[in-house]
Amino acid sequence: MKNIVITLFLITFFATCNGQSNLVIETIDAKEFAEKLKTSINPQILDVRTPTEFAIEHIENASNINWNGDNFDATVQKLDKTKPVFIYCKVVGRSKLASEKLGTLGFTKIYDLKGGIMKWNASGFGKPSDKIIGMCPQEFGDLLKTDKKIIINFYAKWCEPCKIMEPYILKLQTEMKGKITIVRLDADENKTLLESLKIDGLPVILIYENAKEVWRNIGFLSEDEFKKHL
Repeated sequence: MKNIVITLFLITFFATCNGQSNLVIETIDAKEFAEKLKTSINPQILDVRTPTEFAIEHIENASNINWNGDNFDATVQKLDKTKPVFIYCKVVGRSKLASEKLGTLGFTKIYDLKGGIMKWNASGFGKPSDKIIGMCPQEFGDLLKTDKKIIINFYAKWCEPCKIMEPYILKLQTEMKGKITIVRLDADENKTLLESLKIDGLPVILIYENAKEVWRNIGFLSEDEFKKHL
């Protein structure tokens, strides 16, 4: 009886291990992502952002299946599970969750673009465009023409760290009025400015004095850390 129990345990153990080892999710940088796309025949490229984001820009030949949409699971089932999936979002959050979901649906090879399409563009792989989206660099320069310290906060509605930072930034925006100018800009609505400032992540805090950038932070910043730079 003891031997039977041990045997069943080993069978279950190895079956579980084999199931886990079948799924491979690789988070790779823009250069490697581009190289793998070039060497793949009819690659499955999945953009998991919203249709609005996709319409503004996307990687060539990508299909748009919104991670936050109602039919994500059903739609991705139409993809070939035996072939690799190249997946990306704006930065990384949604593509990471979507990659894990694909794993549970039976996909075995997934390439997740590190830093998302923002890194892709910052690395020079995006298609250049003469179209100005949002504030242009000249308007931004005019905004900086003041003797007050100016803090620029780039955020996005879908960005979780941005949502966490939003309450205290709005509070400080009111409390510091007249002393420090805090400007919040939606990253999705100001693509031209993001590219000119070489911003490749979110959220972003930029501090300017006398029209010159004196400090930059990309990623989550606590209220205490933020106040240290006021």
